[in-house]
Amino acid sequence: MPVIAPMPAARPARIPNQREGVDDTIAAGTTVDHLTDTYRTHYRSLLGLAALLLDDTASCEDVVQEAFIRVHSARKRVRDPEKTLAYLRQTVVNLSRSALRRRILGLKLLSKPMPDMASAEEGAYDQLERDSLIKAMKGLQRRQREVLVLRYFADMTEAQVAETLGISLGSVKAYGSRGIAALRVAMGASA
Repeated sequence: MPVIAPMPAARPARIPNQREGVDDTIAAGTTVDHLTDTYRTHYRSLLGLAALLLDDTASCEDVVQEAFIRVHSARKRVRDPEKTLAYLRQTVVNLSRSALRRRILGLKLLSKPMPDMASAEEGAYDQLERDSLIKAMKGLQRRQREVLVLRYFADMTEAQVAETLGISLGSVKAYGSRGIAALRVAMGASA
Protein backbone atom coordinates (compact mmCIF):
# COMPACT_ATOMS: atom_id res chain seq x y z
CA MET A 1 0.00 0.00 0.00
CA PRO A 2 1.47 3.38 -0.90
CA VAL A 3 2.42 5.91 1.71
CA ILE A 4 0.25 8.99 1.45
CA ALA A 5 2.23 12.21 1.48
CA PRO A 6 1.00 15.05 3.69
CA MET A 7 -0.88 17.93 2.14
CA PRO A 8 1.44 20.71 1.01
CA ALA A 9 1.68 23.27 3.80
CA ALA A 10 2.16 26.25 1.55
CA ARG A 11 -0.72 27.78 -0.32
CA PRO A 12 -0.86 26.27 -3.82
CA ALA A 13 0.61 28.40 -6.56
CA ARG A 14 -1.92 30.68 -8.18
CA ILE A 15 -2.61 29.63 -11.72
CA PRO A 16 -2.66 32.73 -13.94
CA ASN A 17 -5.59 33.33 -16.23
CA GLN A 18 -4.99 32.40 -19.83
CA ARG A 19 -6.74 35.49 -21.15
CA GLU A 20 -5.79 38.89 -19.92
CA GLY A 21 -8.49 40.90 -18.18
CA VAL A 22 -10.49 37.88 -16.96
CA ASP A 23 -11.68 38.26 -13.37
CA ASP A 24 -10.87 35.44 -10.86
CA THR A 25 -14.48 35.07 -9.81
CA ILE A 26 -16.79 33.64 -12.41
CA ALA A 27 -20.41 34.67 -11.95
CA ALA A 28 -21.81 31.36 -13.20
CA GLY A 29 -19.16 29.00 -11.88
CA THR A 30 -16.89 27.95 -9.06
CA THR A 31 -14.60 30.71 -7.82
CA VAL A 32 -10.86 30.34 -7.47
CA ASP A 33 -11.19 30.98 -3.71
CA HIS A 34 -13.76 28.19 -3.37
CA LEU A 35 -11.54 25.85 -5.35
CA THR A 36 -8.55 26.79 -3.16
CA ASP A 37 -10.57 26.08 0.00
CA THR A 38 -11.71 22.77 -1.48
CA TYR A 39 -8.07 21.96 -2.27
CA ARG A 40 -7.01 22.60 1.31
CA THR A 41 -9.91 20.72 2.84
CA HIS A 42 -10.09 17.64 0.60
CA TYR A 43 -6.55 17.14 -0.71
CA ARG A 44 -5.78 14.18 1.57
CA SER A 45 -9.12 12.46 1.00
CA LEU A 46 -8.71 12.73 -2.77
CA LEU A 47 -5.13 11.49 -2.45
CA GLY A 48 -6.45 8.53 -0.45
CA LEU A 49 -9.04 7.83 -3.15
CA ALA A 50 -6.32 7.82 -5.80
CA ALA A 51 -4.16 5.58 -3.58
CA LEU A 52 -6.93 3.00 -3.45
CA LEU A 53 -7.13 2.92 -7.24
CA LEU A 54 -3.40 3.24 -8.01
CA ASP A 55 -0.37 1.64 -6.38
CA ASP A 56 2.30 4.30 -5.95
CA THR A 57 2.36 7.64 -4.17
CA ALA A 58 3.88 9.64 -7.02
CA SER A 59 1.12 8.63 -9.42
CA CYS A 60 -1.52 9.42 -6.79
CA GLU A 61 -0.11 12.90 -6.23
CA ASP A 62 0.09 13.48 -9.98
CA VAL A 63 -3.52 12.40 -10.47
CA VAL A 64 -4.84 14.64 -7.69
CA GLN A 65 -2.84 17.64 -8.89
CA GLU A 66 -4.02 17.08 -12.46
CA ALA A 67 -7.62 16.83 -11.21
CA PHE A 68 -7.37 20.21 -9.49
CA ILE A 69 -5.78 21.76 -12.58
CA ARG A 70 -8.55 20.42 -14.80
CA VAL A 71 -11.27 21.61 -12.44
CA HIS A 72 -9.60 25.02 -12.30
CA SER A 73 -9.54 25.18 -16.08
CA ALA A 74 -13.19 24.12 -16.32
CA ARG A 75 -14.50 26.02 -13.29
CA LYS A 76 -17.03 27.91 -15.45
CA ARG A 77 -18.80 24.63 -16.11
CA VAL A 78 -19.12 23.77 -12.39
CA ARG A 79 -22.08 26.09 -11.84
CA ASP A 80 -22.97 24.79 -8.39
CA PRO A 81 -20.04 25.22 -5.96
CA GLU A 82 -21.50 22.40 -3.84
CA LYS A 83 -20.73 19.96 -6.67
CA THR A 84 -17.06 20.91 -6.92
CA LEU A 85 -16.01 18.00 -4.69
CA ALA A 86 -18.08 15.50 -6.67
CA TYR A 87 -16.56 16.83 -9.88
CA LEU A 88 -13.08 16.46 -8.36
CA ARG A 89 -13.78 12.88 -7.24
CA GLN A 90 -15.03 11.96 -10.70
CA THR A 91 -11.94 13.54 -12.25
CA VAL A 92 -9.64 11.62 -9.88
CA VAL A 93 -11.37 8.34 -10.73
CA ASN A 94 -11.16 9.04 -14.48
CA LEU A 95 -7.51 10.07 -14.33
CA SER A 96 -6.72 6.96 -12.28
CA ARG A 97 -8.38 4.82 -14.93
CA SER A 98 -6.31 6.53 -17.61
CA ALA A 99 -3.10 5.98 -15.64
CA LEU A 100 -3.91 2.29 -15.26
CA ARG A 101 -4.66 1.96 -18.98
CA ARG A 102 -1.30 3.54 -19.81
CA ARG A 103 0.45 1.11 -17.45
CA ILE A 104 -1.31 -1.89 -18.97
CA LEU A 105 -0.30 -0.77 -22.43
CA GLY A 106 3.28 -0.24 -21.22
CA LEU A 107 3.37 -3.72 -19.69
CA LYS A 108 2.11 -5.25 -22.92
CA LEU A 109 4.92 -3.53 -24.79
CA LEU A 110 7.65 -4.79 -22.44
CA SER A 111 9.63 -7.67 -23.84
CA LYS A 112 10.31 -9.31 -20.49
CA PRO A 113 8.28 -9.46 -17.27
CA MET A 114 9.07 -7.18 -14.35
CA PRO A 115 10.88 -8.92 -11.46
CA ASP A 116 9.16 -9.29 -8.12
CA MET A 117 10.42 -6.74 -5.61
CA ALA A 118 9.24 -8.39 -2.39
CA SER A 119 11.73 -8.44 0.47
CA ALA A 120 12.04 -10.77 3.47
CA GLU A 121 10.65 -8.11 5.84
CA GLU A 122 7.36 -8.02 3.97
CA GLY A 123 6.48 -11.56 5.01
CA ALA A 124 4.44 -10.53 8.04
CA TYR A 125 0.91 -11.81 8.47
CA ASP A 126 -0.66 -8.40 7.79
CA GLN A 127 1.21 -8.07 4.51
CA LEU A 128 0.05 -11.51 3.40
CA GLU A 129 -3.52 -10.62 4.22
CA ARG A 130 -3.30 -7.34 2.29
CA ASP A 131 -1.70 -9.13 -0.65
CA SER A 132 -4.52 -11.66 -0.84
CA LEU A 133 -7.12 -8.89 -0.64
CA ILE A 134 -5.39 -6.90 -3.39
CA LYS A 135 -5.15 -10.02 -5.53
CA ALA A 136 -8.82 -10.75 -4.98
CA MET A 137 -9.72 -7.12 -5.79
CA LYS A 138 -7.74 -7.29 -9.04
CA GLY A 139 -9.80 -10.33 -10.02
CA LEU A 140 -13.05 -8.36 -9.85
CA GLN A 141 -14.67 -6.62 -12.77
CA ARG A 142 -13.63 -2.98 -13.12
CA ARG A 143 -17.00 -1.54 -12.02
CA GLN A 144 -17.25 -3.91 -9.06
CA ARG A 145 -13.77 -2.91 -7.91
CA GLU A 146 -14.52 0.82 -8.31
CA VAL A 147 -17.81 0.55 -6.40
CA LEU A 148 -16.19 -1.40 -3.53
CA VAL A 149 -13.21 0.96 -3.31
CA LEU A 150 -15.40 4.06 -3.26
CA ARG A 151 -18.02 2.54 -0.95
CA TYR A 152 -15.86 0.84 1.68
CA PHE A 153 -12.35 2.29 1.42
CA ALA A 154 -13.32 5.90 0.59
CA ASP A 155 -16.31 5.60 2.97
CA MET A 156 -18.80 7.10 0.50
CA THR A 157 -22.54 6.51 0.56
CA GLU A 158 -24.17 4.56 -2.24
CA ALA A 159 -25.64 7.81 -3.60
CA GLN A 160 -22.21 9.46 -3.64
CA VAL A 161 -20.74 6.44 -5.42
CA ALA A 162 -23.53 6.58 -8.01
CA GLU A 163 -22.91 10.29 -8.60
CA THR A 164 -19.13 9.87 -8.77
CA LEU A 165 -19.25 7.00 -11.26
CA GLY A 166 -22.23 8.35 -13.19
CA ILE A 167 -24.35 5.23 -12.74
CA SER A 168 -27.71 4.56 -11.09
CA LEU A 169 -28.14 3.75 -7.40
CA GLY A 170 -29.45 0.30 -8.34
CA SER A 171 -26.30 -0.37 -10.36
CA VAL A 172 -24.16 0.61 -7.38
CA LYS A 173 -26.05 -1.87 -5.18
CA ALA A 174 -25.82 -4.62 -7.80
CA TYR A 175 -22.11 -4.11 -8.49
CA GLY A 176 -21.43 -3.92 -4.74
CA SER A 177 -23.24 -7.11 -3.81
CA ARG A 178 -21.77 -9.06 -6.73
CA GLY A 179 -18.30 -7.72 -5.90
CA ILE A 180 -18.58 -8.75 -2.24
CA ALA A 181 -19.80 -12.20 -3.25
CA ALA A 182 -16.87 -12.59 -5.66
CA LEU A 183 -14.44 -11.41 -2.93
CA ARG A 184 -15.83 -13.98 -0.50
CA VAL A 185 -15.27 -16.73 -3.04
CA ALA A 186 -11.77 -15.50 -3.94
CA MET A 187 -10.70 -14.96 -0.32
CA GLY A 188 -12.16 -18.31 0.75
CA ALA A 189 -10.27 -20.09 -2.03
CA SER A 190 -6.96 -18.46 -1.06
CA ALA A 191 -7.33 -19.21 2.67
